[in-house]
Amino acid sequence: MTGKALLLILGSVGLSAFAQIALKIGMGGEAARDAMAHGSLVYGYIRLLVIPAVVCGLVAYGLSALLWLRVLAELDVSKAYPFVALGIVVTMTSGALFLGESVPLLRVAGAALVIVGVLLVGMS
Repeated sequence: MTGKALLLILGSVGLSAFAQIALKIGMGGEAARDAMAHGSLVYGYIRLLVIPAVVCGLVAYGLSALLWLRVLAELDVSKAYPFVALGIVVTMTSGALFLGESVPLLRVAGAALVIVGVLLVGMS
């Protein structure tokens, strides 16, 4: 795997994790609760599109997908896709750091296993 491909993968995974945190922040506010509680489902989701953190998260997902397309153009999907699992680790760590979420020891152990698995796939 080239350094360029690895950077594209890490960029895509990082943007995806950022998107999750932004969406969580956006959905934690009163505007999001109000949008989901009133009106039809479609109207509620349309109202979410004026919440800056939600919009930021959706844009980050879009950019992540664009980077991922480039990854798929350069690597076999069987080699690239396991790296998506790093998003679990990055998102969990970001949730702990930026949202104050707790991360029990069992979850840390699971994240360590994910990292070992990705390293094994990356070396093959």
